[in-house]
Amino acid sequence: MNGSGPRAEGSAGLWPSLPVADWQATRDTLQLFTQVVGKVRMANTPTVNHWWNVPLYVTARGLTTSLIPHAPGRGFQIDFDLHAHRLEVVTDADEHRAFDLESLPVAEFYEQLMAILAELGLSTTIWPMPVEIPGAISFVDDFVHHTYEPEHAHRFWEILVQAERVFHEFRSRFVGKASPVHLFWGALDLAVTRFSGRPAPPHPGGAPNCGPNVMWEAYSHEVSSCGYWPGGDGEGLFYSYAYPEPSGYRDVIVAPRDAAYDDALGEFVIDYSLVRTSPDPDGLLLAFLQSTYEAAAETGSWDRAALER
Repeated sequence: MNGSGPRAEGSAGLWPSLPVADWQATRDTLQLFTQVVGKVRMANTPTVNHWWNVPLYVTARGLTTSLIPHAPGRGFQIDFDLHAHRLEVVTDADEHRAFDLESLPVAEFYEQLMAILAELGLSTTIWPMPVEIPGAISFVDDFVHHTYEPEHAHRFWEILVQAERVFHEFRSRFVGKASPVHLFWGALDLAVTRFSGRPAPPHPGGAPNCGPNVMWEAYSHEVSSCGYWPGGDGEGLFYSYAYPEPSGYRDVIVAPRDAAYDDALGEFVIDYSLVRTSPDPDGLLLAFLQSTYEAAAETGSWDRAALER
């Protein structure tokens, strides 16, 4: 498979295979690339509830920050083009800069991006320490992570396109407060979150290099959240969790039958491979999302009549 080839017909072509073992080195490097870019967005934007000012978004060609403000009166965005495998910086004055996404150390990626921003008058200072990664290395010193296989990066984007489409369908069923469908670069997971409207107790925290205020803001209110995470031992997982977790939540029988509560992760999961090989991947995934949300809403006594379409 390559970025310019035609997509195969049927669910197997729409939902490609991507075993974690085959692309872990690329995944880890790409995650760190997205953290550098995401932190640039975070540094230039006012804080929005639950850190909605920091994620990336899926596009027709890859991932984007969307338009980022930069004082005085400047705007720019940074795009990962996962077809042409380029990182692109575009300003509202129609200035363009780019460099190739290839196997290069994170430290060089960081240096190139910061040089482009400085050249464009958009210099941005970020904390160069990755988050949510045990044993992380500062971006400026990371010559360990340097693998980028274009085929794997493109295939990851294909998965995001399909997952985002189903997540949007799921999101449309809810009229209460809900997040955008967005990619959080801390764990490189695509997520969408529903809110009951009630405040939550302070989150206990514990994510590497994340102060308690990070999780307090993220989980200031009661949630049922779901997403796709390219981790684990197989081909990644679809997940769903509730915070705070209601009594009896983990014991609910959810659909489909292969879904289960993972005690180590503290969430319901279903293997991505089971979704992609299903005769009806969309239907299977929607059943998982809906049933796990209902588990949270019922055990947590959400006002479903007011919140659901």
